Amino acid sequence: MLVCSETPISGLKILTRSEFQDKRGSFARLFCAEELEPVGWTQPVAQINHSITNYAGTVRGMHYQKPPHGETKLVSCIKGSVFDVAIDLRKDSPTFLKWHAQILSESNKMALLIPKGMAHGFQSLEDDTELIYVHSTSYTPSAEAGLNALDPRLAITWPLPPRNVSDRDATFPEIDNSFFGIET
Repeated sequence: MLVCSETPISGLKILTRSEFQDKRGSFARLFCAEELEPVGWTQPVAQINHSITNYAGTVRGMHYQKPPHGETKLVSCIKGSVFDVAIDLRKDSPTFLKWHAQILSESNKMALLIPKGMAHGFQSLEDDTELIYVHSTSYTPSAEAGLNALDPRLAITWPLPPRNVSDRDATFPEIDNSFFGIET
């Protein structure tokens, strides 16, 4: 069973999955198209990624793919915990450039359903944290884009001092007045 909670950003949803336990251990469903369709997942799965982040405080992101390669993502933490962030980049959205963060952890069984038109990133809150990302669109290198996670205009309040930002992520631009958003 899946419980869906709304966020202040339209289309961005917090999903909490049930875990079944018995004397053998536990079982939790990470993806079920039938359960996810009513809450916004309407495309086939194109790609599933697994990331391991070695150190607490590490920031990854803020990544997105430019149209027409925009993607819906379902992000779940399967080990450790993260401060998971989505930024609304949708042109003409009432929440344009607003961000929402959710703590995802192996213990809270939450996932973030991120619609097209949003940038995504996270900060690991524990060493050796692992995420599973389900994508509706395959990665397209020519469509890759990102925002600088430390951009003062975004004003993301990272819970730990940011560290271990990759060279690529550190060179993503800060937002200026010429950025009007992306079409979805």
